[in-house]
Amino acid sequence: MKVKDIMTAPVVSVTEGMSLPDVAAVLRDNRISGAPVVDGSGAVVGLISEFDLLARTGRTAEEVMTRSVISVSEDTGIDEVRHLLVQRRIQRLPVLAGPVLVGIVSRSDVIALLVTEWVCEVCGESMRGQHPPRSCPKCQAGSDRFALQDPDPGS
Repeated sequence: MKVKDIMTAPVVSVTEGMSLPDVAAVLRDNRISGAPVVDGSGAVVGLISEFDLLARTGRTAEEVMTRSVISVSEDTGIDEVRHLLVQRRIQRLPVLAGPVLVGIVSRSDVIALLVTEWVCEVCGESMRGQHPPRSCPKCQAGSDRFALQDPDPGS
């Protein structure tokens, strides 16, 4: 499974010159804890989070954002994303296609994979993922033959 299968798109982002009250409003209104900061051409130049707003002083996103950004491509594997999120102790990774921001993948996107299970109605094979697989690896049934498995009560 690849990042493109679980990323969130379109991405809520803020601009470098956006005031901190406006950044806070974007985060609150979208119920997110952080967002990429983009320049005039749409390139990612940083990330800004609730932590940045609380811990740093400044007037604009550019003044308080985290400048060192780790990003991934749409074809990055989920295992690599999981490794980056854990080892670097970060919450989210911008997804780039060249210099263009095309999505974002967060811890919650990866966690969702742990509880989403699809079952092939033909052979009973189960697979985890946000979307049903294109075909069953066991019997080659199409994606239309997969049903979303309800989680066990209390799980």
